[in-house]
Amino acid sequence: MSRPLLQTTIAGSLPKPAWLAQPNQLWAPWVLEGDSLAEAKRDATRLAIRDQERAGIDILSDGEQSRRHFVTGYLEHLNGIDFERLVTMRIRQRYDARVPQVVGPITRPRPVHSDDVRLMRAETDHPIKYTLPGPMTIIDTLHDAYYKDRSRLAMAFAKILNQEARELEALGANVIQFDEPAFNVYMDEVKTWGIEALERAADGLKCKTAVHICYGYGIKANVDWKMTLGSQWRQYEETFPVIARSKISQVSLECHNSKVPIELIGLLKGKDVMAGAIDVASEQVETPEEVARTIRAALKFVAPDKLYPCTNCGMVPLTRAVALGKLKALAAGAAIVRRELADR
Repeated sequence: MSRPLLQTTIAGSLPKPAWLAQPNQLWAPWVLEGDSLAEAKRDATRLAIRDQERAGIDILSDGEQSRRHFVTGYLEHLNGIDFERLVTMRIRQRYDARVPQVVGPITRPRPVHSDDVRLMRAETDHPIKYTLPGPMTIIDTLHDAYYKDRSRLAMAFAKILNQEARELEALGANVIQFDEPAFNVYMDEVKTWGIEALERAADGLKCKTAVHICYGYGIKANVDWKMTLGSQWRQYEETFPVIARSKISQVSLECHNSKVPIELIGLLKGKDVMAGAIDVASEQVETPEEVARTIRAALKFVAPDKLYPCTNCGMVPLTRAVALGKLKALAAGAAIVRRELADR
């Protein structure tokens, strides 16, 4: 079946229901435990799928309902990581956090997210996307007391992520997205080993592969950091040419209420572009026309069949009502521009 132009999608997370986790915060603790928690995660995933379908989103995510955090939600299932003896560490050169330690060889005793994709595939006929943390961002969220080498540790995670991604593809995932916000901070390392680790994580996949690079959730540490970046955010200028030469299919960037020069999309020639048309750092719900304006601006630099209107980042810190309003605006704005393209 042919797909429409300007297929909409989200970057990753959606707010969790209050009966699953404390709302409006990152790393929110679970309300339930045991079998009740497992059932609640499944119900929340079904609800996230229904919300996206009703809003008119084309490529669906599970909203990361089964994970407290986009990185540790994966790492807690691996061996070689100590979650008991936490260490205070600077995260992406912005804020301090108590993080787990790598204390031995990283191994994956069993698949982590297979059940999530099985559930998604059973619940919808839409294309589905599953998000995984990227190798560089993982190692920037851990204290390494074993490998003692950032690139070596990243490659160890890339190998495990590749095993996971291949399994998820086999279960019906149409897009595998790797989240790499660290690409906006360690630009030199992106060039020397970061992109190699990312490609290793995606090696052999036949489905669409995506990398989500962003300026972060709308939390105070990220907002304060962005205030230091000047009138134009040009970090992508260093990373996009490297990604453009890679085997990754899709790349995301923030376009709405962002200081990223829109023309930087031109550095991604040949790639699909997930253009962020929804501001996740604001409770203000965009109008469909605002979304349409952002899409039109992006279309000056990328062909319609290569453009995927998206959110700037995840929406887990927002209220569910606001997030749903933003989903509807994203779909409605894309529909406006889709009609305009059909009338040409």
